[in-house]
Amino acid sequence: MAEQHDGPLRLRLRLRYRFDGLISGGTTALIGWMALACLTVVVPASAVLVWSDRAAPATLAGRLTAVWVSVGQTLKLGGAVGSPLYVLASVALALVALFFVSTLVGLITTGINRRIMELRRGHSTVQEAGHTVVLGWSDQIFPVVSELVAAHANQRRSAVTVLAPKDKVEMEDEISAGVPATGRTKIICRSGATTDPTVLARVSPRTAKSVLVLPPEEDSGDAHVVKTLLALDAALPRPAGAVIVAAVRESAHHRTAVLAAGPGGHVLCVDDIVARVLVQTARQPGLSLVYQELLDFAGDEFYPAAAGRLAGRPFGEALLAYTTSSVVGLLHAGGSVTLNPDPTTPIVSGDRILLVSEDDDTAVQEGAGAWVDEDAIVTARPAAPLAERLLLLGWNRRAPLVVRQLDEFVDAGTTLDVVALADPAADRAAAEATSGLTRLEVAFHQGDITDPEVLDKLDVPSYDAVLVIGEQAPGAAAPEAPPADDRTLVALLHLRAIGESCGRALSVTTEMSDDGNRLLAPAREGADFVVSARLISLLMTQISENACLAAVFAELFRAEGSEIHLRPVTDYVRTDREVAFATLVESARRRRECAIGYRLHAETGTAPGYGLRLNPDKRLPVRFGEHDRVIVLAED
Repeated sequence: MAEQHDGPLRLRLRLRYRFDGLISGGTTALIGWMALACLTVVVPASAVLVWSDRAAPATLAGRLTAVWVSVGQTLKLGGAVGSPLYVLASVALALVALFFVSTLVGLITTGINRRIMELRRGHSTVQEAGHTVVLGWSDQIFPVVSELVAAHANQRRSAVTVLAPKDKVEMEDEISAGVPATGRTKIICRSGATTDPTVLARVSPRTAKSVLVLPPEEDSGDAHVVKTLLALDAALPRPAGAVIVAAVRESAHHRTAVLAAGPGGHVLCVDDIVARVLVQTARQPGLSLVYQELLDFAGDEFYPAAAGRLAGRPFGEALLAYTTSSVVGLLHAGGSVTLNPDPTTPIVSGDRILLVSEDDDTAVQEGAGAWVDEDAIVTARPAAPLAERLLLLGWNRRAPLVVRQLDEFVDAGTTLDVVALADPAADRAAAEATSGLTRLEVAFHQGDITDPEVLDKLDVPSYDAVLVIGEQAPGAAAPEAPPADDRTLVALLHLRAIGESCGRALSVTTEMSDDGNRLLAPAREGADFVVSARLISLLMTQISENACLAAVFAELFRAEGSEIHLRPVTDYVRTDREVAFATLVESARRRRECAIGYRLHAETGTAPGYGLRLNPDKRLPVRFGEHDRVIVLAED
């Protein structure tokens, strides 16, 4: 039986081998064999048609002539009948015409295919003006595009162009899946290296409104950002009208990127900003929600407004000059910003009022002083220094910044226990981070934060605040790879079990790199999460839409000056009556602070606001409880 099957198999293999040999003989041989194959089919078929036709000629010569006519018409050779010279001439002309037409069709087809492939590869030049250019590809692309779409929602037509070393169709598919609703905003993708000035021309940076440079996810991402900024400078010589916003991950590369961006560029340092927000949020639960509300385009944001009739008046009068906007500072003519200035500071000509508002057209001056209840204002006693017990779970490259910035905010005698895996590099960084601390006492403990036995031994409920940061096992490829978030999720799962067993909610602030993992986090509703990619994306898009906000955020996130605080409402107003928010604003003004909202304790677990009211109408009355908080811009 095997031999019977081997025979047909060998025959098929031999025939396939012969066919491959014929095909590989070149164009001439291929044309010849194709012609022979056609004649082998067409001639017998034509003969059958002629001989089976009842109207066919009776003589053999007539039938052969009819076969020739049928073959000629089928093969587009004309099928002319006459003398041999006449037939040869007609066949020659038919072959020339056939060759010309087939060549023309081939050229047209090749040109169309080449153009289609060029468009598919994303190598054509964008013909847009006033658009936003995004250079690079990372997880930040989705929040960046999403926020730009939200920012452009009130525009009749807008465009966002993305250039990255990635397939154009693949980019379009991923953005379509990550940002399904783009409204009136057109998303255009182009493929190519962002470090090549000639390739940058594909997205027309010269006519763009703003350019955003995203840091790639690999370890050399900061160097890539610097090279992209240099290429952008070559493609877009200074001075240029586009607002350039970039981000680098590590503090050590920030100054280099600033030099590459030039005088008109704005460079954010991911590590510095994320570390500061982590520290501030750990000591003030709910602060991450405030930043989320301030930075995305869905709610209230920072806007500058003309001083109008407030010019020449003290800054304190501006605090109650708007009923639906919250004043927070001054934007000076030279571009500098003063957040929460002294109430007696005069508003000089050229100053603009910096405020929190729903939109730039809602910043309407309308006095709210009539709603101030003087009898409800209280004077708070000075807060006594408080030594805290803090717990840091995990260690990454941002951890030394977290430790040093904690030392700037806490009172003397505060202790910090750090639990992390053993890692020689981390140990050296920890030793450097703890040198020179003046207020914070740090103790390091070796352990796995995903091990429930390790967490049980810590007595987590005894700590005033817990910070969980992304940690990878020693030798992992990248500090912000998904496994870091996976370990964080496991640690949060055990922390939730500890909180349930002790019967109270733990004060936990969590750092994550992927916003998608935040939705999976086993934490209470309204818990504090600092998602590094999303936070930086929000900042970049805000600056790209309004360049003056770069100075605002630089002032807001620096160590000195005023920051956002959530303070007990009982330090500002009485809680035995309803008061309008204007009363809170006046009470905060007397403490040299700017009130911008409040948080109701009874609603901290209720979505979507979790008790947060940012920039409320100053005329609306509220009945506060003793555990509620007022959101103010103040010096620590």
